[in-house]
Amino acid sequence: MTMSDVKPIVREDMLAQLREDVLWDVVVIGGGATGTGIAVDAASRGLKVVLLEAQDFSAGTSSRSTKLIHGGVRYMKNPRDWGLVREALKERRLLIQNAPHLVHSKPFILPCYKKWEREFYTVGLGIYAAMTYGGYGIGRTSSLSREETMSRLPGVKAEGLMGGVQFYDGQFDDARLAVALMRTAHDQGALTLNYMPVTGIEYRGGWIQSVTATDKETGEEFRIRTKMVFNAAGAWVDPIRRMVDPEASTLVQVSRGSHILLDKSFMPGETGMLIPKTRDGRVLFAIPWHEMLLVGTTDVEQREADFDPKVSDEEIDFMIETASGYLDKPITRADVKATFAGLRPLFNPQATGSAGGTAKVSREHAVLPEFGNMITVTGGKWTAYRKMAEHAMTEATLRHLVAPRLCVTKTLPILNDETWDPAALEVEAERSDAADDKVVAYALYCREFEAARTAEDVLFRRLRLGQMNEARTNELLPKVRAAFAGEAQVEKEVAAVVAATEAAEPVEAKAEAAVEAPETVEKVEAAEVVEAVEAVEAEKDGKAEK
Repeated sequence: MTMSDVKPIVREDMLAQLREDVLWDVVVIGGGATGTGIAVDAASRGLKVVLLEAQDFSAGTSSRSTKLIHGGVRYMKNPRDWGLVREALKERRLLIQNAPHLVHSKPFILPCYKKWEREFYTVGLGIYAAMTYGGYGIGRTSSLSREETMSRLPGVKAEGLMGGVQFYDGQFDDARLAVALMRTAHDQGALTLNYMPVTGIEYRGGWIQSVTATDKETGEEFRIRTKMVFNAAGAWVDPIRRMVDPEASTLVQVSRGSHILLDKSFMPGETGMLIPKTRDGRVLFAIPWHEMLLVGTTDVEQREADFDPKVSDEEIDFMIETASGYLDKPITRADVKATFAGLRPLFNPQATGSAGGTAKVSREHAVLPEFGNMITVTGGKWTAYRKMAEHAMTEATLRHLVAPRLCVTKTLPILNDETWDPAALEVEAERSDAADDKVVAYALYCREFEAARTAEDVLFRRLRLGQMNEARTNELLPKVRAAFAGEAQVEKEVAAVVAATEAAEPVEAKAEAAVEAPETVEKVEAAEVVEAVEAVEAEKDGKAEK
Protein backbone atom coordinates (compact mmCIF):
# COMPACT_ATOMS: atom_id res chain seq x y z
CA MET A 1 0.00 0.00 0.00
CA THR A 2 1.51 3.31 -1.06
CA MET A 3 1.26 6.69 0.64
CA SER A 4 -1.63 7.78 -1.60
CA ASP A 5 -3.70 4.75 -0.50
CA VAL A 6 -3.15 5.29 3.22
CA LYS A 7 -5.88 7.16 5.08
CA PRO A 8 -5.17 9.22 8.20
CA ILE A 9 -6.89 8.15 11.42
CA VAL A 10 -8.57 11.33 12.69
CA ARG A 11 -9.54 10.92 16.34
CA GLU A 12 -11.78 14.00 16.40
CA ASP A 13 -13.83 12.64 13.46
CA MET A 14 -14.38 9.36 15.33
CA LEU A 15 -15.38 11.17 18.53
CA ALA A 16 -17.82 13.30 16.52
CA GLN A 17 -19.46 10.08 15.29
CA LEU A 18 -19.79 8.85 18.88
CA ARG A 19 -21.49 12.13 19.85
CA GLU A 20 -24.21 11.52 17.25
CA ASP A 21 -25.74 8.92 19.63
CA VAL A 22 -26.52 6.27 17.02
CA LEU A 23 -27.24 2.62 17.84
CA TRP A 24 -24.14 0.57 17.04
CA ASP A 25 -24.24 -3.10 16.02
CA VAL A 26 -21.17 -4.09 18.03
CA VAL A 27 -18.96 -2.60 20.76
CA VAL A 28 -15.67 -4.43 21.25
CA ILE A 29 -13.89 -3.84 24.58
CA GLY A 30 -10.14 -4.48 24.31
CA GLY A 31 -7.66 -3.58 21.55
CA GLY A 32 -5.28 -6.52 21.73
CA ALA A 33 -5.10 -9.63 19.54
CA THR A 34 -8.63 -10.80 20.39
CA GLY A 35 -10.34 -7.41 20.22
CA THR A 36 -8.72 -6.19 16.98
CA GLY A 37 -9.42 -9.63 15.45
CA ILE A 38 -13.13 -9.39 16.35
CA ALA A 39 -13.29 -5.79 15.07
CA VAL A 40 -11.83 -6.86 11.70
CA ASP A 41 -14.25 -9.80 11.44
CA ALA A 42 -17.33 -7.78 12.44
CA ALA A 43 -16.50 -4.71 10.31
CA SER A 44 -15.66 -6.86 7.26
CA ARG A 45 -19.18 -8.33 7.54
CA GLY A 46 -20.57 -4.80 7.13
CA LEU A 47 -21.52 -4.25 10.78
CA LYS A 48 -21.25 -0.88 12.54
CA VAL A 49 -18.42 -1.42 15.01
CA VAL A 50 -16.75 0.57 17.81
CA LEU A 51 -13.47 -0.76 19.25
CA LEU A 52 -12.48 0.66 22.66
CA GLU A 53 -9.02 0.22 24.22
CA ALA A 54 -8.12 1.54 27.69
CA GLN A 55 -4.43 2.07 26.80
CA ASP A 56 -2.77 1.84 23.40
CA PHE A 57 -3.58 -0.98 20.99
CA SER A 58 -1.81 -4.18 22.18
CA ALA A 59 -0.19 -2.34 25.12
CA GLY A 60 -1.35 -5.05 27.53
CA THR A 61 -0.49 -8.66 26.77
CA SER A 62 -0.52 -8.61 22.98
CA SER A 63 2.72 -6.64 22.46
CA ARG A 64 4.60 -8.71 25.03
CA SER A 65 4.65 -12.21 23.50
CA THR A 66 7.58 -14.43 22.50
CA LYS A 67 6.86 -13.33 18.89
CA LEU A 68 5.87 -16.84 17.74
CA ILE A 69 2.96 -17.94 15.56
CA HIS A 70 3.00 -21.61 16.40
CA GLY A 71 0.98 -24.72 17.12
CA GLY A 72 2.57 -25.10 20.53
CA VAL A 73 5.41 -27.64 20.65
CA ARG A 74 4.89 -28.12 24.39
CA TYR A 75 1.29 -29.33 23.81
CA MET A 76 2.64 -32.37 21.96
CA LYS A 77 3.19 -34.01 25.38
CA ASN A 78 -0.58 -34.46 25.74
CA PRO A 79 -2.48 -36.19 22.88
CA ARG A 80 -5.67 -34.54 24.16
CA ASP A 81 -4.22 -31.18 23.05
CA TRP A 82 -3.37 -32.37 19.53
CA GLY A 83 -6.64 -31.00 18.08
CA LEU A 84 -5.70 -27.58 19.44
CA VAL A 85 -2.22 -27.91 17.87
CA ARG A 86 -3.66 -28.90 14.46
CA GLU A 87 -6.04 -25.92 14.46
CA ALA A 88 -3.24 -23.52 15.42
CA LEU A 89 -0.98 -24.87 12.64
CA LYS A 90 -3.74 -24.21 10.08
CA GLU A 91 -4.12 -20.65 11.42
CA ARG A 92 -0.33 -20.18 11.23
CA ARG A 93 -0.43 -20.87 7.47
CA LEU A 94 -3.38 -18.50 6.91
CA LEU A 95 -1.62 -15.71 8.78
CA ILE A 96 1.58 -16.10 6.75
CA GLN A 97 -0.60 -15.76 3.62
CA ASN A 98 -2.62 -12.76 4.83
CA ALA A 99 0.23 -10.80 6.48
CA PRO A 100 3.50 -11.87 4.80
CA HIS A 101 5.03 -8.48 5.72
CA LEU A 102 4.69 -9.29 9.44
CA VAL A 103 4.74 -13.11 9.70
CA HIS A 104 7.31 -15.52 8.23
CA SER A 105 8.58 -19.07 8.55
CA LYS A 106 11.56 -19.51 10.93
CA PRO A 107 13.88 -22.53 11.34
CA PHE A 108 14.50 -23.76 14.91
CA ILE A 109 16.97 -26.30 16.21
CA LEU A 110 16.59 -28.36 19.36
CA PRO A 111 20.20 -29.25 20.39
CA CYS A 112 20.66 -32.72 21.92
CA TYR A 113 23.23 -33.61 24.60
CA LYS A 114 22.00 -37.03 25.74
CA LYS A 115 21.96 -40.47 24.12
CA TRP A 116 18.74 -41.22 22.17
CA GLU A 117 17.52 -37.63 22.72
CA ARG A 118 17.84 -36.77 19.03
CA GLU A 119 15.84 -39.85 17.95
CA PHE A 120 13.15 -39.18 20.57
CA TYR A 121 12.66 -35.52 19.56
CA THR A 122 12.86 -36.32 15.82
CA VAL A 123 9.77 -38.52 16.26
CA GLY A 124 7.92 -35.93 18.40
CA LEU A 125 8.68 -33.00 16.12
CA GLY A 126 7.95 -35.22 13.11
CA ILE A 127 4.40 -35.74 14.42
CA TYR A 128 4.16 -31.94 15.00
CA ALA A 129 5.11 -31.35 11.34
CA ALA A 130 2.78 -34.13 10.14
CA MET A 131 -0.17 -32.25 11.65
CA THR A 132 0.21 -29.69 8.86
CA TYR A 133 -1.20 -32.18 6.30
CA GLY A 134 -3.46 -30.65 3.70
CA GLY A 135 -1.03 -27.94 2.54
CA TYR A 136 -0.45 -26.17 5.86
CA GLY A 137 3.26 -27.01 6.23
CA ILE A 138 5.97 -24.32 6.26
CA GLY A 139 9.15 -26.45 6.37
CA ARG A 140 10.46 -30.01 6.85
CA THR A 141 11.63 -31.51 10.14
CA SER A 142 15.06 -33.15 9.96
CA SER A 143 17.57 -34.90 12.21
CA LEU A 144 21.01 -33.20 12.25
CA SER A 145 24.50 -34.48 13.01
CA ARG A 146 26.75 -32.72 15.52
CA GLU A 147 28.56 -30.86 12.70
CA GLU A 148 25.31 -29.82 10.99
CA THR A 149 23.92 -28.53 14.29
CA MET A 150 27.02 -26.41 14.95
CA SER A 151 27.04 -25.08 11.40
CA ARG A 152 23.33 -24.09 11.38
CA LEU A 153 23.24 -22.86 14.99
CA PRO A 154 26.42 -20.82 15.52
CA GLY A 155 26.94 -20.02 19.19
CA VAL A 156 25.52 -23.34 20.44
CA LYS A 157 27.52 -25.02 23.21
CA ALA A 158 29.86 -27.54 21.53
CA GLU A 159 30.84 -29.51 24.63
CA GLY A 160 28.83 -32.75 24.82
CA LEU A 161 26.70 -31.90 21.76
CA MET A 162 25.48 -35.06 20.01
CA GLY A 163 23.32 -33.55 17.27
CA GLY A 164 20.04 -31.74 16.90
CA VAL A 165 16.56 -31.67 15.37
CA GLN A 166 15.51 -28.87 13.01
CA PHE A 167 11.86 -27.87 12.60
CA TYR A 168 9.96 -24.76 11.46
CA ASP A 169 7.53 -22.40 13.14
CA GLY A 170 6.23 -18.89 12.46
CA GLN A 171 7.77 -15.67 13.75
CA PHE A 172 6.02 -12.29 13.75
CA ASP A 173 5.91 -8.79 15.19
CA ASP A 174 3.05 -8.84 17.68
CA ALA A 175 2.45 -5.12 18.30
CA ARG A 176 2.75 -4.22 14.63
CA LEU A 177 0.30 -6.99 13.73
CA ALA A 178 -2.18 -5.53 16.26
CA VAL A 179 -1.74 -2.04 14.77
CA ALA A 180 -2.17 -3.49 11.23
CA LEU A 181 -5.37 -5.27 12.35
CA MET A 182 -6.65 -2.05 13.95
CA ARG A 183 -5.99 -0.18 10.70
CA THR A 184 -7.63 -2.98 8.68
CA ALA A 185 -10.74 -2.71 10.89
CA HIS A 186 -10.65 1.09 10.48
CA ASP A 187 -10.44 0.70 6.69
CA GLN A 188 -13.49 -1.59 6.91
CA GLY A 189 -15.42 1.22 8.63
CA ALA A 190 -14.90 0.51 12.35
CA LEU A 191 -14.26 3.30 14.86
CA THR A 192 -10.98 2.31 16.54
CA LEU A 193 -10.20 4.32 19.68
CA ASN A 194 -7.29 3.90 22.06
CA TYR A 195 -7.08 5.64 25.47
CA MET A 196 -10.86 5.18 25.77
CA PRO A 197 -11.39 2.98 28.85
CA VAL A 198 -14.87 1.65 29.52
CA THR A 199 -15.98 3.25 32.79
CA GLY A 200 -19.54 1.98 33.05
CA ILE A 201 -22.09 -0.42 31.57
CA GLU A 202 -25.84 0.28 31.62
CA TYR A 203 -27.64 -3.01 32.27
CA ARG A 204 -31.44 -3.00 32.40
CA GLY A 205 -34.04 -5.72 32.03
CA GLY A 206 -31.46 -8.47 31.54
CA TRP A 207 -29.86 -6.60 28.64
CA ILE A 208 -26.90 -4.24 28.17
CA GLN A 209 -28.31 -0.96 26.86
CA SER A 210 -25.12 1.07 26.53
CA VAL A 211 -21.44 1.30 27.39
CA THR A 212 -19.87 4.44 28.85
CA ALA A 213 -16.30 5.23 27.77
CA THR A 214 -14.16 8.15 28.96
CA ASP A 215 -11.57 9.83 26.76
CA LYS A 216 -8.35 9.72 28.82
CA GLU A 217 -7.03 12.81 27.03
CA THR A 218 -9.95 15.17 27.66
CA GLY A 219 -12.10 13.48 30.31
CA GLU A 220 -15.13 13.64 27.99
CA GLU A 221 -17.66 10.85 28.59
CA PHE A 222 -19.45 9.03 25.79
CA ARG A 223 -22.60 6.95 26.18
CA ILE A 224 -22.46 4.38 23.38
CA ARG A 225 -25.72 2.58 22.67
CA THR A 226 -25.20 -0.87 21.17
CA LYS A 227 -27.01 -4.05 20.18
CA MET A 228 -24.26 -6.19 21.72
CA VAL A 229 -20.85 -6.16 23.45
CA PHE A 230 -17.78 -8.33 22.99
CA ASN A 231 -15.67 -8.36 26.16
CA ALA A 232 -12.17 -9.02 24.79
CA ALA A 233 -10.19 -7.31 27.54
CA GLY A 234 -7.71 -10.17 28.00
CA ALA A 235 -6.33 -10.32 31.54
CA TRP A 236 -8.90 -7.63 32.46
CA VAL A 237 -12.14 -9.36 31.35
CA ASP A 238 -13.30 -9.89 34.95
CA PRO A 239 -13.32 -6.18 35.97
CA ILE A 240 -15.44 -5.49 32.84
CA ARG A 241 -17.88 -8.28 33.78
CA ARG A 242 -18.12 -6.86 37.31
CA MET A 243 -19.36 -3.55 35.88
CA VAL A 244 -22.50 -5.55 35.00
CA ASP A 245 -22.56 -7.87 38.02
CA PRO A 246 -20.29 -7.04 40.98
CA GLU A 247 -20.59 -10.69 42.10
CA ALA A 248 -19.43 -12.20 38.76
CA SER A 249 -17.11 -15.20 39.19
CA THR A 250 -13.42 -15.13 38.28
CA LEU A 251 -12.94 -16.54 34.78
CA VAL A 252 -9.28 -15.74 34.29
CA GLN A 253 -6.18 -16.83 36.12
CA VAL A 254 -3.21 -14.60 35.30
CA SER A 255 0.28 -15.87 34.55
CA ARG A 256 3.35 -13.72 33.81
CA GLY A 257 5.69 -14.60 30.95
CA SER A 258 9.00 -12.70 30.93
CA HIS A 259 11.75 -12.16 28.36
CA ILE A 260 15.28 -10.76 28.13
CA LEU A 261 17.01 -9.18 25.12
CA LEU A 262 20.69 -9.85 24.36
CA ASP A 263 23.14 -8.87 21.67
CA LYS A 264 22.94 -11.09 18.58
CA SER A 265 26.60 -12.14 19.00
CA PHE A 266 25.47 -14.86 21.43
CA MET A 267 23.75 -16.66 18.52
CA PRO A 268 24.80 -14.86 15.32
CA GLY A 269 22.84 -17.01 12.84
CA GLU A 270 19.21 -16.71 11.74
CA THR A 271 18.05 -19.99 13.30
CA GLY A 272 16.21 -20.07 16.64
CA MET A 273 16.93 -22.51 19.45
CA LEU A 274 14.43 -24.52 21.47
CA ILE A 275 15.49 -25.65 24.94
CA PRO A 276 13.09 -28.55 25.57
CA LYS A 277 13.09 -28.81 29.36
CA THR A 278 13.55 -26.16 32.03
CA ARG A 279 13.28 -26.52 35.77
CA ASP A 280 9.87 -24.78 35.77
CA GLY A 281 8.41 -27.42 33.43
CA ARG A 282 8.32 -25.24 30.30
CA VAL A 283 10.34 -24.87 27.14
CA LEU A 284 12.63 -21.89 26.62
CA PHE A 285 13.33 -20.20 23.27
CA ALA A 286 16.37 -18.21 22.14
CA ILE A 287 15.34 -16.49 18.91
CA PRO A 288 17.06 -14.00 16.59
CA TRP A 289 14.60 -11.09 16.42
CA HIS A 290 15.15 -7.63 14.89
CA GLU A 291 18.96 -8.15 14.85
CA MET A 292 18.98 -9.09 18.54
CA LEU A 293 18.51 -12.28 20.56
CA LEU A 294 15.22 -12.73 22.39
CA VAL A 295 15.17 -15.26 25.25
CA GLY A 296 11.93 -16.39 26.90
CA THR A 297 9.63 -17.22 28.45
CA THR A 298 8.81 -17.92 32.08
CA ASP A 299 5.54 -18.90 33.77
CA VAL A 300 4.91 -17.20 37.10
CA GLU A 301 1.52 -16.87 38.75
CA GLN A 302 0.55 -13.24 39.26
CA ARG A 303 -2.34 -12.20 41.47
CA GLU A 304 -2.93 -8.66 40.18
CA ALA A 305 -3.31 -7.88 36.47
CA ASP A 306 -0.98 -4.87 36.21
CA PHE A 307 -1.00 -2.76 33.05
CA ASP A 308 2.82 -2.77 33.07
CA PRO A 309 4.08 -6.01 34.68
CA LYS A 310 7.76 -6.13 35.63
CA VAL A 311 10.30 -8.92 35.17
CA SER A 312 11.62 -10.15 38.51
CA ASP A 313 15.32 -10.62 39.30
CA GLU A 314 14.65 -14.34 39.82
CA GLU A 315 13.21 -14.66 36.30
CA ILE A 316 16.20 -12.85 34.76
CA ASP A 317 18.60 -15.16 36.63
CA PHE A 318 16.58 -18.21 35.57
CA MET A 319 16.66 -17.25 31.86
CA ILE A 320 20.39 -16.37 31.96
CA GLU A 321 21.23 -19.64 33.73
CA THR A 322 19.07 -21.83 31.45
CA ALA A 323 20.23 -20.24 28.17
CA SER A 324 23.88 -20.21 29.30
CA GLY A 325 23.73 -24.01 29.62
CA TYR A 326 23.20 -24.22 25.85
CA LEU A 327 25.47 -21.41 24.59
CA ASP A 328 29.25 -21.25 24.18
CA LYS A 329 29.48 -17.62 25.27
CA PRO A 330 28.47 -17.10 28.93
CA ILE A 331 25.73 -14.53 29.59
CA THR A 332 26.10 -12.02 32.42
CA ARG A 333 23.57 -9.62 33.92
CA ALA A 334 25.35 -6.73 32.15
CA ASP A 335 24.56 -8.34 28.77
CA VAL A 336 20.81 -7.85 29.25
CA LYS A 337 19.84 -4.86 27.08
CA ALA A 338 16.14 -4.87 27.93
CA THR A 339 13.43 -6.95 29.58
CA PHE A 340 9.67 -7.19 29.14
CA ALA A 341 6.84 -9.23 30.60
CA GLY A 342 3.31 -10.03 29.47
CA LEU A 343 0.29 -11.42 31.32
CA ARG A 344 -1.40 -14.51 29.94
CA PRO A 345 -5.15 -14.63 30.52
CA LEU A 346 -5.64 -18.35 31.25
CA PHE A 347 -9.25 -19.46 31.09
CA ASN A 348 -10.00 -21.32 34.29
CA PRO A 349 -13.25 -23.34 34.06
CA GLN A 350 -13.05 -24.16 37.78
CA ALA A 351 -12.90 -20.41 38.52
CA THR A 352 -10.84 -19.52 41.60
CA GLY A 353 -8.57 -21.73 43.59
CA SER A 354 -7.80 -24.48 41.09
CA ALA A 355 -4.90 -26.69 42.13
CA GLY A 356 -1.57 -26.71 40.35
CA GLY A 357 0.61 -24.09 38.71
CA THR A 358 -0.43 -21.96 35.77
CA ALA A 359 1.74 -23.98 33.36
CA LYS A 360 -0.90 -26.74 33.52
CA VAL A 361 -3.90 -24.59 32.57
CA SER A 362 -4.79 -24.95 28.88
CA ARG A 363 -4.35 -22.04 26.48
CA GLU A 364 -7.66 -23.07 24.85
CA HIS A 365 -9.92 -20.07 24.43
CA ALA A 366 -13.43 -19.69 25.78
CA VAL A 367 -16.40 -17.87 24.20
CA LEU A 368 -18.99 -17.24 26.91
CA PRO A 369 -22.39 -15.62 26.29
CA GLU A 370 -23.61 -13.77 29.39
CA PHE A 371 -25.76 -10.85 30.57
CA GLY A 372 -28.15 -11.20 27.61
CA ASN A 373 -26.08 -9.56 24.88
CA MET A 374 -22.44 -9.73 26.05
CA ILE A 375 -20.01 -12.34 24.76
CA THR A 376 -16.82 -12.68 26.78
CA VAL A 377 -13.88 -14.08 24.82
CA THR A 378 -10.87 -15.13 26.84
CA GLY A 379 -7.85 -17.43 26.90
CA GLY A 380 -6.25 -18.48 23.63
CA LYS A 381 -3.07 -17.16 22.07
CA TRP A 382 -1.99 -14.88 19.21
CA THR A 383 -1.86 -17.74 16.67
CA ALA A 384 -5.58 -18.45 17.09
CA TYR A 385 -6.79 -14.81 17.15
CA ARG A 386 -8.65 -15.09 13.79
CA LYS A 387 -10.32 -18.38 14.71
CA MET A 388 -11.34 -16.97 18.10
CA ALA A 389 -12.93 -13.98 16.38
CA GLU A 390 -14.81 -16.22 13.94
CA HIS A 391 -15.98 -18.43 16.83
CA ALA A 392 -17.18 -15.37 18.77
CA MET A 393 -19.04 -13.96 15.72
CA THR A 394 -20.67 -17.36 15.07
CA GLU A 395 -21.93 -17.41 18.67
CA ALA A 396 -23.29 -13.86 18.28
CA THR A 397 -25.05 -14.87 15.05
CA LEU A 398 -26.61 -18.01 16.56
CA ARG A 399 -27.96 -15.89 19.43
CA HIS A 400 -29.43 -13.38 16.92
CA LEU A 401 -27.30 -10.57 18.35
CA VAL A 402 -25.90 -9.74 14.89
CA ALA A 403 -27.28 -10.26 11.38
CA PRO A 404 -26.14 -13.53 9.75
CA ARG A 405 -23.31 -12.76 7.30
CA LEU A 406 -20.36 -14.76 5.99
CA CYS A 407 -16.92 -14.60 7.57
CA VAL A 408 -14.31 -13.38 5.05
CA THR A 409 -11.18 -13.22 7.22
CA LYS A 410 -9.64 -16.49 5.96
CA THR A 411 -8.63 -14.68 2.79
CA LEU A 412 -8.78 -11.01 3.86
CA PRO A 413 -5.34 -9.36 3.46
CA ILE A 414 -4.12 -7.49 6.53
CA LEU A 415 -3.12 -3.90 5.79
CA ASN A 416 0.47 -3.42 4.61
CA ASP A 417 1.60 0.22 4.71
CA GLU A 418 4.87 0.50 2.78
CA THR A 419 5.42 4.20 3.46
CA TRP A 420 8.07 3.39 6.08
CA ASP A 421 10.20 0.35 6.93
CA PRO A 422 9.96 0.37 10.74
CA ALA A 423 11.97 -2.86 11.14
CA ALA A 424 14.97 -1.33 9.36
CA LEU A 425 14.54 1.99 11.19
CA GLU A 426 14.54 0.45 14.66
CA VAL A 427 17.67 -1.62 13.94
CA GLU A 428 19.39 1.59 12.79
CA ALA A 429 18.14 3.47 15.86
CA GLU A 430 19.19 0.69 18.24
CA ARG A 431 22.81 0.89 17.04
CA SER A 432 23.40 4.64 17.23
CA ASP A 433 21.77 8.08 17.45
CA ALA A 434 22.40 8.81 13.74
CA ALA A 435 18.78 7.86 12.95
CA ASP A 436 17.16 9.99 15.70
CA ASP A 437 15.75 12.57 13.27
CA LYS A 438 14.27 9.78 11.18
CA VAL A 439 12.65 8.29 14.30
CA VAL A 440 11.08 11.68 15.08
CA ALA A 441 9.75 11.99 11.50
CA TYR A 442 8.32 8.45 11.73
CA ALA A 443 6.74 9.28 15.09
CA LEU A 444 4.85 12.21 13.54
CA TYR A 445 3.70 9.88 10.74
CA CYS A 446 2.47 7.36 13.36
CA ARG A 447 0.55 10.10 15.10
CA GLU A 448 -1.39 10.88 11.93
CA PHE A 449 -1.77 7.44 10.34
CA GLU A 450 -1.34 4.84 13.11
CA ALA A 451 -3.25 6.39 16.04
CA ALA A 452 -0.11 6.86 18.18
CA ARG A 453 -0.92 9.30 20.97
CA THR A 454 2.28 9.24 23.05
CA ALA A 455 6.03 8.80 22.59
CA GLU A 456 5.72 5.37 24.29
CA ASP A 457 3.15 4.30 21.68
CA VAL A 458 5.77 4.96 19.01
CA LEU A 459 8.90 3.55 20.68
CA PHE A 460 7.33 0.47 22.29
CA ARG A 461 4.72 -0.55 19.69
CA ARG A 462 5.00 1.22 16.29
CA LEU A 463 8.76 0.65 16.64
CA ARG A 464 10.01 -2.05 19.06
CA LEU A 465 12.94 -0.19 20.61
CA GLY A 466 11.31 -0.24 24.04
CA GLN A 467 11.67 -4.03 24.06
CA MET A 468 15.09 -4.05 22.37
CA ASN A 469 17.30 -1.53 24.12
CA GLU A 470 16.29 0.30 27.28
CA ALA A 471 19.16 2.83 27.14
CA ARG A 472 18.43 3.94 23.55
CA THR A 473 14.70 4.14 24.29
CA ASN A 474 15.36 6.44 27.25
CA GLU A 475 17.48 8.69 25.00
CA LEU A 476 14.75 8.88 22.35
CA LEU A 477 11.68 9.33 24.57
CA PRO A 478 12.29 13.07 25.32
CA LYS A 479 12.97 13.78 21.61
CA VAL A 480 9.72 12.16 20.48
CA ARG A 481 7.81 13.81 23.33
CA ALA A 482 9.20 17.20 22.29
CA ALA A 483 8.16 16.58 18.68
CA PHE A 484 4.64 15.64 19.76
CA ALA A 485 4.46 18.65 22.10
CA GLY A 486 5.92 20.88 19.37
CA GLU A 487 3.28 19.78 16.91
CA ALA A 488 0.62 20.38 19.55
CA GLN A 489 2.15 23.84 20.13
CA VAL A 490 1.95 24.63 16.40
CA GLU A 491 -1.71 23.56 16.43
CA LYS A 492 -2.33 25.84 19.44
CA GLU A 493 -0.61 28.76 17.72
CA VAL A 494 -2.66 28.26 14.54
CA ALA A 495 -5.82 28.19 16.65
CA ALA A 496 -4.71 31.40 18.42
CA VAL A 497 -4.11 33.16 15.08
CA VAL A 498 -7.57 32.06 13.84
CA ALA A 499 -9.16 33.31 17.07
CA ALA A 500 -7.28 36.63 16.79
CA THR A 501 -8.41 37.04 13.18
CA GLU A 502 -12.02 36.40 14.17
CA ALA A 503 -11.67 38.90 17.02
CA ALA A 504 -10.18 41.46 14.62
CA GLU A 505 -13.17 41.38 12.24
CA PRO A 506 -15.39 43.61 14.38
CA VAL A 507 -12.50 46.10 14.66
CA GLU A 508 -12.26 46.25 10.85
CA ALA A 509 -16.00 46.76 10.74
CA LYS A 510 -15.59 49.64 13.23
CA ALA A 511 -12.89 51.15 11.02
CA GLU A 512 -15.13 51.05 7.95
CA ALA A 513 -17.99 52.53 9.94
CA ALA A 514 -15.72 55.31 11.15
CA VAL A 515 -14.82 56.25 7.57
CA GLU A 516 -18.50 56.32 6.58
CA ALA A 517 -19.65 58.22 9.70
CA PRO A 518 -16.86 60.52 10.97
CA GLU A 519 -18.87 61.51 14.03
CA THR A 520 -18.42 57.99 15.48
CA VAL A 521 -14.62 58.13 15.25
CA GLU A 522 -14.14 59.19 18.85
CA LYS A 523 -16.12 56.13 19.96
CA VAL A 524 -13.56 53.82 18.36
CA GLU A 525 -10.15 53.37 19.97
CA ALA A 526 -7.68 55.10 17.64
CA ALA A 527 -5.08 52.36 18.09
CA GLU A 528 -7.58 49.66 17.14
CA VAL A 529 -8.54 51.52 13.97
CA VAL A 530 -4.91 52.03 12.93
CA GLU A 531 -4.14 48.34 13.60
CA ALA A 532 -7.16 47.18 11.65
CA VAL A 533 -6.46 49.48 8.67
CA GLU A 534 -2.81 48.38 8.61
CA ALA A 535 -3.88 44.72 8.66
CA VAL A 536 -6.28 45.30 5.74
CA GLU A 537 -3.61 47.22 3.77
CA ALA A 538 -1.01 44.49 4.42
CA GLU A 539 -3.42 41.84 3.17
CA LYS A 540 -4.11 43.89 0.00
CA ASP A 541 -0.36 44.35 -0.59
CA GLY A 542 0.20 40.63 -0.20
CA LYS A 543 -2.49 39.83 -2.76
CA ALA A 544 -1.09 42.44 -5.18
CA GLU A 545 2.40 40.85 -4.98
CA LYS A 546 0.97 37.45 -5.83
